[in-house]
Amino acid sequence: MSREPVLRDVRDGVALVEYPEASEEDANRAAVVLSRKLRAMHHTGILDAIPAARTLCVLFDPSRLSRERLSRQIARAGRGGSEEDGTRRLFRIPVVYDGEDLADLARAARLSVDEAIRRHAWPEYRVAFLGFTPGFPYLTGLPAELHAPRLPRPRPRVPAGSVAIGGPYTGVYPSATPGGWRLIGRTSARLFDPDAGRPALLSPGDLVRFEPVPALSAPERVEPERPGRAEKPILRVLSPGLFTTIQGAPRHGHASFGVPAGGAMDPASLAAANGLVGNAADAPALEITLAGPELEALEDCVVALAGGDFSAEWNGKSAPVGEPLPVAAGGRIEFGRARTGARAYLAVRGGLEAPKLTRRIEAGDRIVLGPQPPALGRTAAPPVRFGAEMRLRVILGPQADHFSAVTIARFLASAWRVSSTSDRRGLRLEGAPLEHATSSEIPPEGTVPGSVQVPGNGLPIILGPDGPVTGGYAKIATVIGADLALLGQAAPGAVLGFAAVSLPDALAARREYD
Repeated sequence: MSREPVLRDVRDGVALVEYPEASEEDANRAAVVLSRKLRAMHHTGILDAIPAARTLCVLFDPSRLSRERLSRQIARAGRGGSEEDGTRRLFRIPVVYDGEDLADLARAARLSVDEAIRRHAWPEYRVAFLGFTPGFPYLTGLPAELHAPRLPRPRPRVPAGSVAIGGPYTGVYPSATPGGWRLIGRTSARLFDPDAGRPALLSPGDLVRFEPVPALSAPERVEPERPGRAEKPILRVLSPGLFTTIQGAPRHGHASFGVPAGGAMDPASLAAANGLVGNAADAPALEITLAGPELEALEDCVVALAGGDFSAEWNGKSAPVGEPLPVAAGGRIEFGRARTGARAYLAVRGGLEAPKLTRRIEAGDRIVLGPQPPALGRTAAPPVRFGAEMRLRVILGPQADHFSAVTIARFLASAWRVSSTSDRRGLRLEGAPLEHATSSEIPPEGTVPGSVQVPGNGLPIILGPDGPVTGGYAKIATVIGADLALLGQAAPGAVLGFAAVSLPDALAARREYD
């Protein structure tokens, strides 16, 4: 069958490469090869390329790379080449087969437990793609008799190293996380290390063999030490607040390892705070969510605030907003609860050191200055406009055909309330459930911040910067790039509406926003 790719626009700066006439296996292999080639072209404006079950999600900078040039690059990169070019590797992973779902799975397949183990360990599996959580591999090659539906209710916590089956895939949980796959065993192999030069052990296209063992040894994945720079702590955390993190620019380039790009939920307010202290617009700063921290300055520094109103105080006095604030060593900055919006940003002159993955700061943490950026001088950056009701512009799809015209019209006409269960992974919306015209599930494909998924319960979820890089729910729409900052200020209880626009409208809005 033809493997000629078809390019579908998702939103400004995001396109989906599809292989509609290829089998799922052929489509995935073509997507993996194309992903490698496109990620090598990052200098041309390509930010990332995320292979999934049968598609490739491409992120690019439309100010550097037009949609037409992207299409030509994809056409050229798609010619020739093969996955069997020496880039894939074989990994042998030891497994103790003692998972709590193993006996039930064997019984459903009409096999003994020993035979189920033998059949799971016999194939040579292939890494089709990574997603769900950083480093989580979706492995193809599972014998059909071992295919098993996901649990109707996911477990709240699956231990790291759990070997599991979900539908036609088998895989390994790299970290402790909620999960709905059937647990059949455990391994000591360390599949993900955020501090390693290559954070995920496995890459799409690699091969995996599982080896039954009676017991496990300690994890053996060790990276050589790298000389570090001298750290300069600037703030001490006395009280962490509800969910305070350090965020800067999105970190593109690792999505094919299942690692979300992260970055500020409200980049406009981040830029406003940084501009006041002379930092680059996307220099890392504290992102404060709903209820803020109490901090002590360890050195003299200059800080600035932007975003939501958290009634910030400096040494017991109201902290000024919209101007730099010199803080002497020993001074204290304290934030209350958000009175407007959901997030505020505290920038420190010189910028902060950001972790590679989002991590909530804890009491006693020392916050460190990052590499000193060039002094830009004070600049003006208008913060995002937000309120209790916000309207988001969206491009419909990429699975608009999973919903009737009536359902799409209701999605656009409804007022949706932000749930209290929302976070940086996604904003969960409350309202009248939407109906699917077909299945709520699709073969997993790449997702981006702003993707509006509609799971089986019909309640939309708008993915955030820490959301999964692949997902298997139909997406009714995608929030355009210029409106993503609004998501960062949508507090629980805020009301959101949606308006459908065209791709040219989205590109024009991006140019105005930039």
